[in-house]
Amino acid sequence: MNDFNLPGFYTLFAREVWRFLKVSIQTILTPVVTVMLYLLIFSSVIANSRQMLPGVDFLNFLVPGLIIMAILQNAFANSSSSLFQSRLNGNVTFVLLAPISDFEFCLAFVGASVVRGLCVGCGVWLAAGCFVWVPPVRPLLALALAVTASIALGSLGLVSAIIADKWDHIAAFQNFVIVPFSFLSGVFFAVSKLPLFWRRVSLGNPFYYLVDGFRAAFVGVSEMPPGLSLAVAVVFSLLSFAWALRLLHKGSNLRA
Repeated sequence: MNDFNLPGFYTLFAREVWRFLKVSIQTILTPVVTVMLYLLIFSSVIANSRQMLPGVDFLNFLVPGLIIMAILQNAFANSSSSLFQSRLNGNVTFVLLAPISDFEFCLAFVGASVVRGLCVGCGVWLAAGCFVWVPPVRPLLALALAVTASIALGSLGLVSAIIADKWDHIAAFQNFVIVPFSFLSGVFFAVSKLPLFWRRVSLGNPFYYLVDGFRAAFVGVSEMPPGLSLAVAVVFSLLSFAWALRLLHKGSNLRA
């Protein structure tokens, strides 16, 4: 096995981080404002005395779900938009010619997605404090789930960018896969309150375990054991990363 090319990896990673930081109003501030609008609407139309889980007021229930949803969507958007734009511009060829392995290439893009996901997540958490302050009761679990969620969605962003032939395909993947899986993962409601059929369907949604485990890390109450949620998150992230790495190794739509 070749030695890990740390300078090459760091250069590509730093470039990807700097890319989204240069347009931080679009990549970080906009998602935070969007979540603020969610909170403004829900805090106005739903009484905070309503409880989705025992002993957890609605806003306390809602905030962790909105944080992890923002992390998921922005981690995906970061890697998918960056790699596909590089494909369109033709400059991905020069990156592939550099002395870095497919693993280092994948790790750099996914690592930058993790950074953006965490930045957006922290921004949403702090902004949500204007409505209700929800400190995590298990900060290490919250961090672990935020990182694994970002790895999974950053990897899926690479997959979509490699497979797609035009921007419409990226948008379709996000609008018909990422967004529905996010919204139907228990962000706005407790899955245990759904009819039996939809409850069983939700158990097959990996996003549900990310949301439920992340909520447990903040409010200490969940529908599934936090250990199970973390295990599903780790497996989901590893499988997604392996899929992206496999496509990079094949060179489909990249080295043509």
